[in-house]
Amino acid sequence: MASKKREHLIDTALELFYQNGFHATGIDRILEVAGVARMTLYNHFKSKDELILAALRRRDEKFRNWFMRTVETIGDTPDKRLPAIFDALAEWFNEKQFSGCMFINASAEFSAPDDPIHGVSAEHKNLILKYITKLAKDADLANPEDVADSLMLLAEGAIVMRYVAGDEQAASRAKLAAEKILLASKA
Repeated sequence: MASKKREHLIDTALELFYQNGFHATGIDRILEVAGVARMTLYNHFKSKDELILAALRRRDEKFRNWFMRTVETIGDTPDKRLPAIFDALAEWFNEKQFSGCMFINASAEFSAPDDPIHGVSAEHKNLILKYITKLAKDADLANPEDVADSLMLLAEGAIVMRYVAGDEQAASRAKLAAEKILLASKA
């Protein structure tokens, strides 16, 4: 029973943090939406920051699983998976509740590099880069690490342009640039 309440708190906090931001979402709002008592929260988390870390870890797990599954469904061969990154992003950008990247948002609100919340955000980006690097190696590209770095920059730029500037073509423009990089990188 206690574990279900913990999971419910994490899911509620995740949704509220993603939609409203970390600093703007107070503990009272989380408790109200989750329908739990303050004592229940503090039985599971020592602080709001600990709840934020749990929510970010949950988001990382959910997002990476969704992202990898989507990329590998859209791209059925190693060569098709790298451009599929941008198709997956376009799908994400079109979700009704799209509020940018939770990890970019978290690192902006907790900007000190030694802050654990900033660290979890950086780790998420490193894990995505590691996945893209694996895709580049699987596609047998020349300089797969450089290609992955370039595609990661395009993906991150597309995320920011879609969320901050409202650019509805950000993913498709990034995909066009990625295809030029991929063409130049064929071994």
